[in-house]
Amino acid sequence: IKNGAQLIVRESQAAVFVFEGQVADVFTPGRYTIDGGNTPILSKLGAWKYGFNSPMKSEVYFVNTKQFTDMKWGTSNPIMLRDADFGIVRLRAFGAYSLRVADPAGFIKEIAGTNAHFQTEDIDGQLKRAIVSEFSDAIGEMKIPALDLAAQYKEIGEAIRAKINGDFNSWGLEVTKFYVENISLPPEVEAAMDKRASMGALGDAQKYMQFQAADALRDAAQNEGGGAGLGAGLGAGFAVGGQMANAFGAGQPGGQQMGGGGAAATVACPACGKQNAAGAKFCADCGGKMEIAQVPCVKCGAKLREGAKFCSECGSSQEKAKCTGCQAELSAGAKFCPECGTKTPEAA
Repeated sequence: IKNGAQLIVRESQAAVFVFEGQVADVFTPGRYTIDGGNTPILSKLGAWKYGFNSPMKSEVYFVNTKQFTDMKWGTSNPIMLRDADFGIVRLRAFGAYSLRVADPAGFIKEIAGTNAHFQTEDIDGQLKRAIVSEFSDAIGEMKIPALDLAAQYKEIGEAIRAKINGDFNSWGLEVTKFYVENISLPPEVEAAMDKRASMGALGDAQKYMQFQAADALRDAAQNEGGGAGLGAGLGAGFAVGGQMANAFGAGQPGGQQMGGGGAAATVACPACGKQNAAGAKFCADCGGKMEIAQVPCVKCGAKLREGAKFCSECGSSQEKAKCTGCQAELSAGAKFCPECGTKTPEAA
């Protein structure tokens, strides 16, 4: 570099002078003139830090200081998280971030070195590994329940940006923006979250248990495996219903635990015959009412479902007797017609 040489640094650039392997100075955007005998004088800075014989041999590196946007990051392998609701879960996440060179001299010393050309792709892998490491720490420290992760993306992003800048600043870099686009949970945890939402819609654990049992029974009835498959499905339905009732009942004040030994009672739907949990008001398969009005037998008075044609106790027809005089319907055991007073055949 000779006396009178011009140095022009454009916007979004910084010029780093390196002499004998050491960074001599950094120049921001502007026009600089090297002049003044054997000692270069820079018009904007007043004096050069070091004295050189003219001409002098040195290196100038131009560093791009603009923001690099839409830099992608993601977890190549699942991250383990201990959750209060679901235990150990595996998370995957991805997003984007914005990056810039904040300290050109530090960047040259720590990262770029003496490479004639250096691009973001050259350190992309190193940056991603640092981000994933800090992401794991931040998620663990914040202790956000898996159910609430989706609502905390902004807060998670800010926490991770603060942590990773500790590493990036030592390389002369700064992360200006950090975005979490998605945190995905394993399919089995998402299914459990859907079931939890179903329980909330139904209102309480008992109704949720009945819903689970009816759902399992319906699936078993549609199974083409025959009677053996139906039996297995019934057992599975009862087990799931009981376990979920225990799990959710234990976390509620005053909640009662299900009995451990007995199997759940079921009743057949009077319309379609499908088994339903005891106490259900409507059939889980056909939607019909489970409770049918009862009427007394016209002969012996035994309780029968409304509409029955014969008594299950005495076998009598349930067609109501009529008065031989006025044809009015007679109640069970009547000896005289309440309308005309005619004596009934049985009383005669």
